[in-house]
Amino acid sequence: MDKIQELAQMLKESSNVVFFGGAGMSTESGIPDFRSADGIYSQSLHREFTPEEMVSHSFMINHPAEFFDFYRTRLMYMDVKPNPGHYALAKLEEKGKLQAVVTQNIDGLHQMAGSKTVYELHGSSYRWHCMDCDKAYPADYVLAEANKPIPRCEDCGGIVRPGVVLYEEGLDNQVIARSVAAIARADTLIVGGTSLIVYPAAGLIDYFQGKNLVLINKTATKADNRAQLVIREPIGQVLSQAVELCFG
Repeated sequence: MDKIQELAQMLKESSNVVFFGGAGMSTESGIPDFRSADGIYSQSLHREFTPEEMVSHSFMINHPAEFFDFYRTRLMYMDVKPNPGHYALAKLEEKGKLQAVVTQNIDGLHQMAGSKTVYELHGSSYRWHCMDCDKAYPADYVLAEANKPIPRCEDCGGIVRPGVVLYEEGLDNQVIARSVAAIARADTLIVGGTSLIVYPAAGLIDYFQGKNLVLINKTATKADNRAQLVIREPIGQVLSQAVELCFG
């Protein structure tokens, strides 16, 4: 039995599957890992910045124009579409097998594909709000030319920021609690497109006590030796073929 057939068999025998995904889930939709933009130089600031520095809370506060320019160009891909992996997970949920998606991504692709229960550990680029009065704004508002370089609230004039967790900010406790509960209840946990390096998110798999831990990633992870199944193929292709084998 090959590995995709083995995964399909696990899915058939499972009743409570949870998927935990990272950036690799979105690269197949054409969204690059933002860390590939290493060493961004800003002429106005006369120094090099790492991507992590440029999406930090302090950078947003101290250099808002540069922050929003970087965010718009590197983290907002409004024309991308879900890939076969996203659709496979939505089908798995529709069939009653998948109970939750826990994602480190901020692109909303799981919801676009039809997934209903999605826990976004790092928030979403589709939700924005005023830092002063908390008025909500859609992503399109921030992309409009009239709101560049710094998006401002039309009610109070405050800065409109993305509803994502920046570096130096803590994760949402409610989202963490729901993610932990879902993983703790799962009989099968599929971890895909993440190297399990970024904490605290990477530590969530430690709550898994179920039967099948499946890792789908192009490179090795620290949890490979714990897994029942490790697959080194493109995640969208793997999930799509496994779900097709499972349900036809």
